[in-house]
Amino acid sequence: MAFAFLQRGSLTESARQLSLSGYVPSLVLENLVPGIDNIRHDVFLSAKFIEIARLHLFKLIARHGVVEDLAGTDPLTAGKPAPRFGSRVLGPTTSKSPEPGEFKSLLNELHIVALTRAKSENNQAIDFLFRLAALKFQRAELASQFGQVLERCRATVKQYEGPRHMNPGRSLEVRDRLARFQINKKAVLRRAGQDLFQTARDIEKESLGRTRRSLFGDAGLASCDLFLNRLAFTEDGRDDYLNAEHYVMLGNYDRDPDRFQTMQEIAGRFLKSLGVVGEDDHDVEALLNDPENAQELVAGGAPEDTTAKGKNQKVLLNAWVDMLERESVMENVVASYEVVPLLAQYSPPINPQQLKNALISRTERKRVEALLEEQGKLSPAGLHQAVRKVESCKGGERAKIAGRFLADFTRYHRDLRRMETLLSAMDNVNVIMNDRFRELSAINNTLYEFQLPEEQKPSEDKITHHVILKADIRESTTVTRTLLDRGLNPASYFSLNFYDPISKLLPKYEAQKVFIEGDAIILGVFEREGEQGLGVARTCVLAKEIIEIVTAHNERSRAAGLPDLELGIGVSYQDSAPLYLVDGNQRIMISRALNESDRLSSCSKGLRRALEELNLLFNVFSFKTVDDENTGGNPDEFLLRYNVGGIHINEAAFRKLETEISLRSHDLKLPTIWQTGNVRLYSGVVPIAQGLFHKIVIREGFVAHIDARDFSLKQYTDRRYYEVCTNPKIYQAVDV
Repeated sequence: MAFAFLQRGSLTESARQLSLSGYVPSLVLENLVPGIDNIRHDVFLSAKFIEIARLHLFKLIARHGVVEDLAGTDPLTAGKPAPRFGSRVLGPTTSKSPEPGEFKSLLNELHIVALTRAKSENNQAIDFLFRLAALKFQRAELASQFGQVLERCRATVKQYEGPRHMNPGRSLEVRDRLARFQINKKAVLRRAGQDLFQTARDIEKESLGRTRRSLFGDAGLASCDLFLNRLAFTEDGRDDYLNAEHYVMLGNYDRDPDRFQTMQEIAGRFLKSLGVVGEDDHDVEALLNDPENAQELVAGGAPEDTTAKGKNQKVLLNAWVDMLERESVMENVVASYEVVPLLAQYSPPINPQQLKNALISRTERKRVEALLEEQGKLSPAGLHQAVRKVESCKGGERAKIAGRFLADFTRYHRDLRRMETLLSAMDNVNVIMNDRFRELSAINNTLYEFQLPEEQKPSEDKITHHVILKADIRESTTVTRTLLDRGLNPASYFSLNFYDPISKLLPKYEAQKVFIEGDAIILGVFEREGEQGLGVARTCVLAKEIIEIVTAHNERSRAAGLPDLELGIGVSYQDSAPLYLVDGNQRIMISRALNESDRLSSCSKGLRRALEELNLLFNVFSFKTVDDENTGGNPDEFLLRYNVGGIHINEAAFRKLETEISLRSHDLKLPTIWQTGNVRLYSGVVPIAQGLFHKIVIREGFVAHIDARDFSLKQYTDRRYYEVCTNPKIYQAVDV
């Protein structure tokens, strides 16, 4: 050790001749909308796939648990109505057993559906989202179906426990098999999980990989590799049997010197000693995540002496063996490989870790020998032969095993980190198994559905924009009291003169009722992808026709001595789809346009009294009495609005209207509240149906700053508001 600095220089020089690379597994879900919980992405998987997958897993678990005859091959619920999707049932519910390979075929078909959608939306994250959802479902269903098989077996065992059963030997046998099934739970789930992994890998190799490359080229290949990971179908990636067969069986107990964390630290110190990485642990992790680095450094334990590279690798391999020796883990490494052939013979009943430690510890070996003697059926000869192999492993054979270990450890390190990446990504995926949540997510445009072609129903195009119209009855309390005082029915009066006439207009304008209040009705007009965008124009004509119809009904009411209905209408456009919450079977809309239409339809009682004696051409005005700097940044909250028989639309609605139809501007001198002056009007024609057109006129007004004490005008501001005109004189003036 006195010349350690010379050795370090030699190692650094040898390592410098080699090419190493770092790898950090990652999976980013970009450009996806969050789901109903505003955190995860909502996914709904094919109901048929879900059912076939459950039955497939049920049968896998029964087969690997050797309880097929106890669990039964026919579903208990055969012939009964299928439960609602997402409800808890005992085992599979389909009355038809799937064909061999049907699970694989359906999974492959859904993969193609996801890829096709990802390509059409130019977002590969949609494919990753499906793969995460499918994996999350399968992982959860493994444990769930084990429980279902167990319940079936218990039900069968009970049949043998009754007094009528005449075969006590058979009863003991089935109870013993049930107990073994429960004891072997981890092994059964491991085997079933590896079957799922093999299916996923076969699909990828046979067709899916080529399909993906044809659509996306090499984009996203690193992310796709995350899913081809056998650890993804294990609980925590630390299964001794699986690791022994496919990686290396590390220690699991705190006292074990070859635990994963310890071996990671040793490998990290080795890399740092070569000068290929600094002190940053993230850089060390990146190097350990690439198994090619192990091959590059030590050539799998068998470097060639005939090449310069091989000579450098031999120097590094010797240094790696020395480090394992110094850390007192080399014996454990050798035992990790020599124990593999013993597992089939001795485990169970012997714990794999105990069996491995018996190869290097005399104390542990005596315990194992005692256990074998208790069993009486197992000879310790195989164990003793493996002990001799460990003890005789020297020189080149020892170096070869050390090199193999570095390669196996880095593969395991990579796959464990890939698994952790997948688990973290799956935390952001909500696989919806509830009809109510599915509906809630779907109507809010936050649901990603992956269904088989035969399950896909023709759906309405996605809503892109919406317009809200609120028609509010003025002084409804006074009208109600007047009618009641005269012994009349206000409910039928409002219905016949307000609600019913408006309801008859809705199909013509493709409008829908959103809310009904005692003195108001709120309507929605929705624009969808691929449709002609005339939502605001149609709503303006609808509002104008509502005013005209109610005015006509008022004339008949006056003739009969009944009170008039005065309206104020507010129209608000929002450049997005509305949101919804669900209360039982009722959908409740959430939209800024609802609040704004309510404000636009409102009318200040003071302004109504101040202006009721004036013979005005217009029905909508906006005023302010407070300077903007005194509004706390919310000047709209301090506006006073007048709206009697008028239609007040927000500025967003007017800007949208400009894009929907051709508007012609008119500057006319017309009387207003205080004086005659220039008024800017816009006129246009709205197509409602084939051969049916309606003319509309929009007034652009300016918010007036007034003195609240005497209603005198201070000045007009530069803030605009917009009114759909209803006075016939305005239309006549525009036509001149």
